[in-house]
Amino acid sequence: QVQLVESGGGLVQPGGSLRLSCAASGSISSFITMGWSRQAPGKERELVAGITRSGGTNYADSAKGRFTISKDDAKNTVYLQMNSLKSEDTAVYYCYRDPQIGPRAWGQGTQVTVSS
Repeated sequence: QVQLVESGGGLVQPGGSLRLSCAASGSISSFITMGWSRQAPGKERELVAGITRSGGTNYADSAKGRFTISKDDAKNTVYLQMNSLKSEDTAVYYCYRDPQIGPRAWGQGTQVTVSS
């Protein structure tokens, strides 16, 4: 079973930057997509960005132009570089992984707070 461990969250001022990391360990197998979702208080979880095995990416409209998703296959790690952060980006950010076989796996989440 794959474990996903997020890191890199924290408190940042509006306009600042953070880089989130998601390290996958355990039974590593081919995946279809890895990515990030977020959930703000009182709101549903929403997709932020995803990346395929071949490196194709997709972003929520709210993330386009500010966030960049990337991966390091050698480290089994996916990153989310977040720039020009806004207060509305405040949420718990969850890493996910869609394997070729089996259900989506989720990390435990990392808190991102954008506030002055």
